[in-house]
Amino acid sequence: MNITETSADGLKREYKVVISAQDIEQKVQGRLEELRRTVQLPGFRPGKVPVAVIKQRYGGSVLAEALEDAIADSSRQALSERGLRIAMQPKINVEKYEDGGDLSYTMGVELLPEIEPGDLAGLELEKPVATVEETAVDEALARLASAHSVQAPVTEDRAAEKGDIAVIDFAGSVDGEALPGMDGKDYPLELGANQFVPGFEDQLVGAKAGEHRTVKVTFPADYPHDRLKGADTVFEVDVKELRKHVPAEVNDDLAKEFGMESLEKLREAVGDRIKSEYANVSRLRVKRQLLDKLAEAHSFEVPPGMVDVEFEGIWQRLQQELKNGTAGEDAGKPEEELKAEYRGIAERRVRLGLLLSEIGRRNDIQVTQDEINRALIAEARRFPGQERQVFEFFKQNREALENLRAPIFEDKVVDYILDQAKVSEKPVSAEELMKDPDEEAEAA
Repeated sequence: MNITETSADGLKREYKVVISAQDIEQKVQGRLEELRRTVQLPGFRPGKVPVAVIKQRYGGSVLAEALEDAIADSSRQALSERGLRIAMQPKINVEKYEDGGDLSYTMGVELLPEIEPGDLAGLELEKPVATVEETAVDEALARLASAHSVQAPVTEDRAAEKGDIAVIDFAGSVDGEALPGMDGKDYPLELGANQFVPGFEDQLVGAKAGEHRTVKVTFPADYPHDRLKGADTVFEVDVKELRKHVPAEVNDDLAKEFGMESLEKLREAVGDRIKSEYANVSRLRVKRQLLDKLAEAHSFEVPPGMVDVEFEGIWQRLQQELKNGTAGEDAGKPEEELKAEYRGIAERRVRLGLLLSEIGRRNDIQVTQDEINRALIAEARRFPGQERQVFEFFKQNREALENLRAPIFEDKVVDYILDQAKVSEKPVSAEELMKDPDEEAEAA
């Protein structure tokens, strides 16, 4: 085997590899011998099929396998002999091969850059922390009570408002013809919940109990019932009763709804949950500071191919957001401006990822099998009833399993750096803690 470096440009390298016909023939003969010992053909005892017969029948596939093995083995050898740490899988291009001759191919690779992490102990970070105020617990309990509201009759003399439940009898018709499914008795319709055809509920706002109303609506053009597609429809509606949502009382009974023995225990649980939320946000804020400082302090070339892959993922998500109308301010920007902006983001992500990976490698930070198993169980719980399929998917998909491992590794490296750095706590209000840092930057 002959390996020659033909190009070196930054982190890119290209090599020309020539594998002799003799080496290829040895691989072919080895594979034929393996087949001879295992293959079963009519007229021959197991293990006694002549190599010539094997070659005649399987020669094409055996040669293809031998060439594939030769390329894989030689490319690994080329990288190992030169001590190259590659960023992505090599790009192989077969230049020349004729049956019985030498195999010539080129191998293009992108190398991982040499990275020298800065002084982690010299990093100074400020971690915002907020205490859990009793008012925050009270507000959370009020939300729980609202979520467990009950329906009560509207006793005051007033008209229906959005959010009220109107108990109605209704009957609809199209061109004077009543159709099945267009009538109902004692139906509790929450006004503003958009349960019925658009416009129906709006026409009941302002009605009083005992009032009759004629409601005219037009069904959507894409309505699934053919007779009603785009149809002008008339509903005769009797409002029989008005009800309203009344929050549950914040007491021991509410606590028992959530499996707690008393209101005091529920308050403790709610306080602990808020405290945990604050802690998670505090960590996100200090992690963001850390990544910003690491990005500012480290500048090194990154593999273009890795940036391309990261950018493509970002760009595809952005295109979907633009299509869905959820891209925010990006919706009005020229495509070239967006591409330049997000390519910069992709490069930053790749650089930070490589830096964290190098810090993890140098300090022997590992993700244990138990940690992966816990993450896998958490992922499976997101799909009740499909847990077995989720486990099988990750078992058979190495890339998906790596996507599960990567954030665990990143968090462990971040925790390691935070342990080395000088982190001071800064007391802030809950409102300051929860404020989006991007919004703060824009305001500034």
